[in-house]
Amino acid sequence: MRRIGAAISLVLGTGLVAVACHQAPPKAAPTPVAPPPAPVQVGRAGVPSAAGDSTPAPGQGGRGGGRGGANQAPQPYGQVIRGADIHTRNGLFKTHQIGDSLFYEIPRGELNQDMLLTTEIEKTAEGMGYGGQMISSHLVRWERRGNRILLRGVESGLVASDSANPVRLAVEAASYAPIIAAFPVAAYGPDSAAVINVTPLYKNPPSEIGIASRYRGTIDQNRTFLSSVAPYPTNVEVRTDLTINQGGAGGAAEAGGGRGGGATGSATFLVHWSMLKLPEVPMQPRLYDSRIGFFNNSVTDFAHATQKSETRTFIDRYRLECSDQRVGDLCVPKKPITYYVDPATPRWIVPWIKKAILSWQPAFEAAGFKDAIVAKEAPSKAEDPDWSAEDARYAVIDWLPSTTENAVGPHTADPRTGEIISAHLQIYHNVMNLNRDWYWTQIGPLDPRARTLPLPDSLMGEGIVWIVAHEIGHSLGLMHDMKGSAMYPADSIRSKTFVHRMGHSPSIMDYSRYNYVAQPEDGIALEDLKPRVGPYDIFAIKWGYMPIPGANSPDAERPALDQLAREQDTKPWLRFAADGNTSDPRRETEAVGDDDPVKSTGYGIKNIKRLVPMLIPATTKPTENNDDLTELYGRLIGQWATELGHVANVIGGVETQDKYGSQPGAVFTPVAGAKQRAAVRFLNENAFQTPTFFLVPAITTRIEDNSGLAQINAAQARTLSSVLQDARLARMIEIEAMHPADVYPLPELLADVRHGVWTELSAPSVKIDAYRRALQHSYLDNIRNKLNPPAPAAGAAGGRGGGAGRGSGPAGSDVKSLLRMELKSLDGDVVAAQKKATDTETRAHLADVHHEIGDILNPKGNNGGE
Repeated sequence: MRRIGAAISLVLGTGLVAVACHQAPPKAAPTPVAPPPAPVQVGRAGVPSAAGDSTPAPGQGGRGGGRGGANQAPQPYGQVIRGADIHTRNGLFKTHQIGDSLFYEIPRGELNQDMLLTTEIEKTAEGMGYGGQMISSHLVRWERRGNRILLRGVESGLVASDSANPVRLAVEAASYAPIIAAFPVAAYGPDSAAVINVTPLYKNPPSEIGIASRYRGTIDQNRTFLSSVAPYPTNVEVRTDLTINQGGAGGAAEAGGGRGGGATGSATFLVHWSMLKLPEVPMQPRLYDSRIGFFNNSVTDFAHATQKSETRTFIDRYRLECSDQRVGDLCVPKKPITYYVDPATPRWIVPWIKKAILSWQPAFEAAGFKDAIVAKEAPSKAEDPDWSAEDARYAVIDWLPSTTENAVGPHTADPRTGEIISAHLQIYHNVMNLNRDWYWTQIGPLDPRARTLPLPDSLMGEGIVWIVAHEIGHSLGLMHDMKGSAMYPADSIRSKTFVHRMGHSPSIMDYSRYNYVAQPEDGIALEDLKPRVGPYDIFAIKWGYMPIPGANSPDAERPALDQLAREQDTKPWLRFAADGNTSDPRRETEAVGDDDPVKSTGYGIKNIKRLVPMLIPATTKPTENNDDLTELYGRLIGQWATELGHVANVIGGVETQDKYGSQPGAVFTPVAGAKQRAAVRFLNENAFQTPTFFLVPAITTRIEDNSGLAQINAAQARTLSSVLQDARLARMIEIEAMHPADVYPLPELLADVRHGVWTELSAPSVKIDAYRRALQHSYLDNIRNKLNPPAPAAGAAGGRGGGAGRGSGPAGSDVKSLLRMELKSLDGDVVAAQKKATDTETRAHLADVHHEIGDILNPKGNNGGE
């Protein structure tokens, strides 16, 4: 079952918050109830249990009614559920904790019901992951087979939506549910409720719901204990202190850094399982539309279409339904979406997180709901001793003590309908450091508060608001939207009136951090320079959550939803595109104003140049070292490279707009040739020329030796590699073949880049500095890897590597021929320039380049990939 994403970044169910229903254990065991009829024989003798049948039978040193043999008959209730240390509680199942053993008493009415079983780490050792991390999520059912109870994992990917269609039988035969665990019935309680010992399910869990395989170890039963059990009306929460032997120190497979369990070679986790009953009346699902970015889940329906199977994809969303109460034109939801702030959150941050939660209220008002999203602080132990952040009924924003600079908003959804059921937002402590660096490197010149580090708490709190609001968007079902920021012209996001009204990006789900296009003279208010819930976010929540009266099926909703989606035609800032597509220069990550990356990056570099003189005053402290200086200097160079990368993606770019049905116009439109030429000119002048504004001796002499040269070369090489990316070069040839009227031909691009990287060769006297020499070697390395790709590793698929080599596709041969021609032209210029060199380093460099070109064109012992 899929479901942990977005992160995509990436919540807990709505409508599932319920008051715990605890009752004291009975004073005396109830009268035993006769067991049901004799068991029905199955195809094989005795289904094996999850961990073997090793628990002793009564009178053999173990608790009565334990795991017994497969053929052991149920015992009288009073012989199984007994003892002075018994703790019985009522809920979805009646639970009996007897010492370190756990029994479930499962009513007949809860058999064959869809439930969600999630596994999370609540507490862990340093370096072994973090509290709140989800391990697994499964749709399951309890099923009785004679005197055994089976826990089955339900397969939900194949369906027959028309139960009267005979194909349903074939679908059922192809979707036989696997058995996760099996338990002998120890006794029968009132109403023939099956009593089973589920201790091994939690102390030695099967691989489907365990964590041992994740950390490449085995469970030590002597150091594993049942910690707590808490049944509620719709769910059961179980905690186990589970110790894993790893066979030596360190080595967690997915520990996320750190020591990996220390010197003992083992680690103990507090593992939390939630068994949550899914709604008996499933939520009506909403069909996915690729024009609006929602996480989604697909099933193959064999009964919906008449002549083929059909993929039916439903969005992930909370069940938000109107009550009879209204406030004006808005309805009050039956159960609002409630987020709890982790009690481990630093107190000064709590108000900012609550502000982030409430920032989504306008979006739900657009969808027709009043107070649909609520912010609460977690109750204290005195207020609710059984409240747990890991309880699957609660949406919780966890604060994690981690040096990771990140935050994520995963969620778990009902695979039948997409109803969001469970998740945690995870805010890693050091995301504050990342936010500090973003703020300083992007809009530091615009805010006097940024002149000295550390930034004030009020400013950092504002950053927490948008970071948490972004992750809440994921938890509400929204994917990243990388299209939105490209729909605002660069000049508009320098307008204080426009930005105040619209924000600098229409979506907080975009990776548009701070408005680095804005200039000090623009007079934009500081609060308008940061991300916020914007027009696209409001539009998307409306599309995903608005009630559609009279539409009693997903297909009946489609006309209204399609009409709303078509607002994108006249309001381009409502358009959506996910990340991961580098062919569209309007689908950039970390971009602001990518409608015109050349103009926006030009403004961004102006701000970077303003920041360089601010580095030392901002980071120098009388009693501290130069770590902040080193970090911000590197981040500033990284910001420069990132913005240059946005320009590189204009070259060979194809702009896209997803369209359905009768929407007019093209979906794919190549970028005009003039825009591509302008992008290359900009890179030749701003990326490939030595950025002398970074080379300030007062800075470079206080940080690591050679750091400036290495970092600048890495940034330039990254930009150059992007320009000469194999897929880009191949795409340019294809575009020229299909759209010859307005293109930027590949031979012209290669010649322009060569002249930009090797500008000195045409000068009357030739002197090449160390930065340019490093860049020129990167250029040769790049082409060498395309013409003479390294042999694939043993066992690797695909034969030749290097996307531009012969046999790599229709354009491979053309690209390779053009690169050879470029090298020959370059070699002629190098030979001529050698006579004009003015210093020893340049002469040696040119001689080496001439030798290297010869080696690339005529490799010794290498056939050049042909």
